[in-house]
Formats: sequence, structure tokens, C-alpha cells
Amino acid sequence: MNAFDSTLLDGKTKLHFVGIGGSGMFPLVQILHEVGYEITGSDVNEGDIIERERKMGIPISMGHKAENVHGAELVVYSAAIMKGNPEVEEAQRLGIPAVERSIMLGYVANTYPHPLCIAGTHGKTTTTAMTTQIMVMAGTDPAAVIGGKLPLIDAYGRYGAGKEIVVEACEYSNTFLHLVPYLSVILNVDADHLEFFKTMENLKASFRKFALLTTNTVVANIDDANTVEVIGSIDRHITTISTRQPADYRAINIHEYRPSFFCFDLEVHGVKGIHIELNVPGEHNVYNALAAFACASAAGCTPEQCAAGIAAFRGAGRRFEFLGENNGVTIADDYAHHPTELEATLLAAREMQYKHVWAVFQPFTYTRTQMLLDDFARVLSIADHVVMTEIMGSRERAEDYTVRTKDLAAKIPGSVWFNTFDEVVDHVMRNAEPGDLVITLGCGDIYKAAKKMMTWNA
Repeated sequence: MNAFDSTLLDGKTKLHFVGIGGSGMFPLVQILHEVGYEITGSDVNEGDIIERERKMGIPISMGHKAENVHGAELVVYSAAIMKGNPEVEEAQRLGIPAVERSIMLGYVANTYPHPLCIAGTHGKTTTTAMTTQIMVMAGTDPAAVIGGKLPLIDAYGRYGAGKEIVVEACEYSNTFLHLVPYLSVILNVDADHLEFFKTMENLKASFRKFALLTTNTVVANIDDANTVEVIGSIDRHITTISTRQPADYRAINIHEYRPSFFCFDLEVHGVKGIHIELNVPGEHNVYNALAAFACASAAGCTPEQCAAGIAAFRGAGRRFEFLGENNGVTIADDYAHHPTELEATLLAAREMQYKHVWAVFQPFTYTRTQMLLDDFARVLSIADHVVMTEIMGSRERAEDYTVRTKDLAAKIPGSVWFNTFDEVVDHVMRNAEPGDLVITLGCGDIYKAAKKMMTWNA
């Protein structure tokens, strides 16, 4: 059963966003502002998103204060807002409804006739961005809510006047169960967020519920055993993707046309069709391209439009994003924070023929680090050099856990770790050689270290 509330905004015109500068909030703000809602917001840090929202005419307060919600008819808060936030508490005191972002996302998505909702433990941001790229280039004018910045639109999402909204559907905290997809995608189901789901069976059960919320078609990767298990018992129309076996959309003749960049021929319902060339590194992106092709095709894009959009796609922000060079050292940044993602990224990096690959990793949450410690050690060892920060706890408190980065470092010969980004940056840039690739990895704020590397001087 889903928690979508079709009456959420009935009789309401004034909305206040707590944490309005977040990348997940921005697309919702864009869409709601465009259709005429009066929006205010607050945040604790200035930034690019805040600046853009102010240019839209949205009043934004720095700092969370009770009076910021006065006059609002509904308050929306991000998942990052801690319990006891003065604005959320004031809304409750005044009887102003307050909802978490995922509920508003479900509402906004379902104002469009055809929500295309892309889920999976790995690859959903890239696939959502790639699908949006195809559809925008094809002129279908989709709305979009993406977990990373898409360079084509220079944003994390957009308002669109078409029938479709392309939505990144995140499984954490069962966020995706607030959606009612017209078409849903399940790219893969892997062991992650087990601090929330507790068991793989619970995780798979949530993906099954998500698939059952779909009103038209479920696009499923049948090369992933857990995904096959999820869709095995559902009474929905299934469209399959694969690189290994017969499927509705199958990649054949896969090969590298330059180091770590792949191309393939697309077989649709057993008939060989168009040639696809990827401009994002790593063979794992073949699956993302197949899913994007299936989504965009369902939205009416031609095979030629799909192929053109995929070829033009150079990645989403923080997904193997090349930032530039400093002293002959290439610096890139990637959101990978799970062993499966790290492995895919580092294997792609090794294929690129750099002299050495440096993995600069920020572990995210104590529970994930503890549960997957050996897997993290195994995949990080793919790099020639491993440099780490202390664990970013996010929603977890350090004093509640015993695991620390030193425990991971002890399992990776030659690895080092530091407490501050300045120490990390100084160590890497003093020791990296011209021709090396340095890639920062993690879903926290390790990207700040990458930016410091770009401006570092000895």
C-alpha cells in the first residue's frame, strides 16, 4: 500500500521548505514555483542552489527560526533535518501540516500523467539523468527530479509541460513507496541501507511493493538475481533488459571503442537494431543505457533519438566527473559509497591507462562500514594508492559505534587515513605524479577535497 495523498495541497498556496538548498528539494521547488505556488525557504548554508532560487524570486532565510514558518500553509522538510528543528516544531505547534520531502515528491510526481520512476541500489542517478537527456533533446519536454546535476540543463531537475516526469526513486527509508509510477525501473537490488531494512528479505520486499505500485510497465534487469526474485511474483507487465540472455532490450557485441568507454548493438525483441556509443566510462553503464532506452522509448522517443541522447550524455554531477588537472595530475570525483559501486568505478579507472590510480575515500555511516568492512577493503585495493578520511556518520553518532577508518586501513596494505581534508589533499598532491588519476569517492562531502586539489599549490 502506498502513502500517496492526492489532497496534500488542496486549498493551499503558501509552501515553506526547510532545507531548501538541498539538491533533492530544488527540482520540487522549481516545479511548484512554475505552476504558481508561493514559496519561502530556509537553510543553514549559502550555495549555488540558494542563489538560483533567490533569482527565481523566492525569499530564503539563513538559519532555522520558528518565525520562518509563520504564514505558511504547508511545511516541507528534507530528510537531513534533525529531530527538534525549531521550524518543524513551530509548524506542529501552530497546526500547520509538515511533511518530509519524499511525500511532496510523491505528490508532485503524480501531478503528471506518466511518472517514469527509476530505482535500483546502483545506477539510478545516471539512468535518470540519461533518460532526461534523451527526452529533452527529443523535445518531449519532461519534468525531472535527479539525484545529481545534469549538465544539459545545469540543474538537478526541471519543470516540464509534457506528460512525463522522470524521477530518481530512492529505496532508503522506503521513499519510493510514496510514488505511483506509470513506468518503473529496477536496475539491481544489492545489500545496502541494511541499518534501515535489517535484512535482504525486507529490502527485496520493499522493491516488490514499489514494483506493485506501477500502473503500466516494470523495466527489469534480468541479469540481476535479486531483481528477478523481486519481479517473479508480480502481476505487472514486465519489460526486460540484459547483456547476457534473450530480453526485450539486449546489448550484444559489447566492446571498448576506447579505454573504459563501451559501445554495443541493441537487439529489440530479438531483432538487431541501432548501434549505441557511451560517453561515460565503465561497462556497468551499458545497463543504465538499456534502461534509459527502454524508458525513453515508452515515452515515444525514436531509436535514433535515444541513441543520440545516450551518445551526447557525458554523465551526471559526481558520477565519474572529471574536474580537470593540476600539475599534470587528473582529478575526478564520484559518488560511489558501496563496494559494488566502488568496484565498478575503480575498474573503469584502471582501464583508462593512467600511470597510477589514487582512491580517496570517505566512508559513509558506521553501520555500512562495519557490515561491509571486508568488501570495502577488497574493492579499494583495486587502486594503486588508497587515502581515506574518518567515517562520515551522517545520521549516526560516533559514540554509538566502535568501527573507525583505522579498522578499514588495517585491511588495505599501504593505505593511509587522515582526520581533515587539508591533510588528505596535501598528502595526495605532494605524492601524486604527472599522469596519475586521483578520484575522490563517497556520498558525503569528499567532493570538497577534490575541489581543494584543483587549486592546491606546493
